Amino acid sequence: MTVQDIPSLIQARYGATASLGATPTGAAVGNSTLETLLQHSSVRNFLPEKLPEGSLEIIVAAAQSAATSSNLQTWSVLALEDAVHKDKAAFLCGDQDFIRAAPLFLIFCADLDRLTKVSAQHELRGEGLEFTEMFLMASLDAALAGQNATIAAEALGLGACYVGAARNKPLELAELLKLPSRIIAVFGLAVGKPDPAKPTAVKPRLPQKEVLHKETWHGEEDTTNGQSANLAEYDVTLATFNAGERREGVPAWTQRSAKRIETIESLHGRHVLKDVLQQKGFNLR
Repeated sequence: MTVQDIPSLIQARYGATASLGATPTGAAVGNSTLETLLQHSSVRNFLPEKLPEGSLEIIVAAAQSAATSSNLQTWSVLALEDAVHKDKAAFLCGDQDFIRAAPLFLIFCADLDRLTKVSAQHELRGEGLEFTEMFLMASLDAALAGQNATIAAEALGLGACYVGAARNKPLELAELLKLPSRIIAVFGLAVGKPDPAKPTAVKPRLPQKEVLHKETWHGEEDTTNGQSANLAEYDVTLATFNAGERREGVPAWTQRSAKRIETIESLHGRHVLKDVLQQKGFNLR
């Protein structure tokens, strides 16, 4: 990337037709970290080659470099490279072929088993592990680690795609992976070398004026009127993007999002997660 690219990358992130505020200057210009972040896209087409030696270890080291609440490190990750094992996991994770095609499939887990054992080691009650806060902490720690892992993979010239479908059949996946009590998969990450014949474009996000609030939340009137305009603008922006990608018949973002949360069926099996957590020893209060 050249030093002129940061403003154009930001423009791409919000869409060619989106209105932008001030463009960054100074340290933001020509910053390789920002370039990697701003160019992120979900890669689902991989070359059939193994990762370079040491890639997994670098990616996990980067993941462990993420912030972790109170240094409790309440997450763990499983690395799946065996084709047969990966195929079984892919079936449980939405039966998605890109998982099978990726040479590496990482499954990030909320892990309270480690602290359960630490508590027992010191003959302490570990009562705090029974509260929703700890599961939320573990999930957040895993998410921060996963984001670091993705950035590291992209910095290595690899591509990645998150897999929320790791929660579609949480109990079955836990059984496949032989997860102990108080460990549950929260998401997957398919990693591999992107296929240059099938490049992915940067998908525009909601305008900043919709997600950024300064000091306090926007007033109710501003939120209602402004939000309607912001979402209408984004529907146009994403429609323009989809047209450029030759994606025909894609519903507007607002319509697609509303359909995604319309029914229990739209959760693709994830509605049972609370019950599965209890079965897996997360007796949350």
